[in-house]
Amino acid sequence: MSQFKQTRGNEKNKEVKDQILSAAKLLFAEKGYEGTTVRQICQEADVSLALVSYHFGGKENVFFHLFEPIRQLFMNMKYDLSDPLCALRSFCKQFIIFRNEEHELIRILQQELVMNSPRLEMLTDVFLPSWEQLRVILQECQDKKAIGFPSVDAALNFIMGTLMQSHNNALLNRTQSELSSEKIADLAVSFIINGLQATQE
Repeated sequence: MSQFKQTRGNEKNKEVKDQILSAAKLLFAEKGYEGTTVRQICQEADVSLALVSYHFGGKENVFFHLFEPIRQLFMNMKYDLSDPLCALRSFCKQFIIFRNEEHELIRILQQELVMNSPRLEMLTDVFLPSWEQLRVILQECQDKKAIGFPSVDAALNFIMGTLMQSHNNALLNRTQSELSSEKIADLAVSFIINGLQATQE
């Protein structure tokens, strides 16, 4: 096989895989994992049924592949813990911008967490890194007295709850936000920092 044909074949395979993942993300966010079939994914992606098996081996592997962007995000996040308050702001802002861009992924993850799904064990590499990174930052904030709050665990739960809540939920938000992802992130960071500072009183 010529180099050109091999390159074309690789590009085509990536295109098909991306179509399948995009369709699956949309359907899992809307119907949940259990409510989505491989046939529905193929119809939405406009590909043949056999291609899901060929590229992924089945619905479960499609599901796990979806979360690669989150894995990459937290694997590549770097913070300067010499300034833990700045690190906290940076963590929260990056998370919120990502959440707004990938709101369907976050919605799927929320569904799995709420249902305490059997798939959660396989997703620990998706949500635990963010949890542990934030814990380290908060511990540094407390140790260096950058900001006062009575409990790292309580602060961790408060912040992650705020970060995970999506403003893209159509049921709760009847009007389209005119704010950019950047502005929403800045407002959320202010809310979080002010909330933590209020616990000092």
